[in-house]
Amino acid sequence: MEEKASPPPQGCSKPHLEKLTLGITRILESSPGVTEVTIIEKPPAERHMISSWEQKNNCVMPEDVKNFYLMTNGFHMTWSVKLDEHIIPLGSMAINSISKLTQLTQSSMYSLPNAPTLADLEDDTHEASDDQPEKPHFDSRSVIFELDSCNGNGKVCLVYKSGKPALAEDTEIWFLDRALYWHFLTDTFTAYYRLLITHLGLPQWQYAFTNYGISPQAKALLGLFDGSSPSVDLNNPRGRAAIQSRRF
Repeated sequence: MEEKASPPPQGCSKPHLEKLTLGITRILESSPGVTEVTIIEKPPAERHMISSWEQKNNCVMPEDVKNFYLMTNGFHMTWSVKLDEHIIPLGSMAINSISKLTQLTQSSMYSLPNAPTLADLEDDTHEASDDQPEKPHFDSRSVIFELDSCNGNGKVCLVYKSGKPALAEDTEIWFLDRALYWHFLTDTFTAYYRLLITHLGLPQWQYAFTNYGISPQAKALLGLFDGSSPSVDLNNPRGRAAIQSRRF
């Protein structure tokens, strides 16, 4: 059965979509210039799909991730802005389906011959500190799964910090930028999902969590978005308490 894009949600009249999007469609649709707010509706995952994933990967899926997939097997919501007579795609919010929640490996990172191995990129000089958790490792010390490819601008990853067999309580959400540097996002999937929705899927929003911030090109795209909608902190938004309370 093919996934179908639902028509513009009109305030997200379907209760389960309203619950999934935390009501953000209402905000987008009431924003001047925003158009084509679209959700690709996905059926819930079946419990045996979760069990199969856990057995295959020797990892226990965190409870909030399980609950998310039991609501929808992945998530993809997009929206555009109208500039003069042109429609420009701008926002994209995505979470991979279970079948695409795959482990990051050498083959998934490089396709060129003689490319450096992921082990070559290990940097043990940056260990945990009071304000920054220990970074994930590309070797067997960590197990890393891709939640979102970020349209080629990096990868949001579900990271098991203690290797296999991997326990649910050992997970964190990290952003791997295009230069293959790690940046901590949140302790839980639920907290990450709130960030995703709060930032409306704006281009490269994850780079607000890096030392170098959002690129000038991305800021130029953000200029197309009318400022009357919820403001997006282009510095580091970590620790903001204004994110809507929501748990899976």
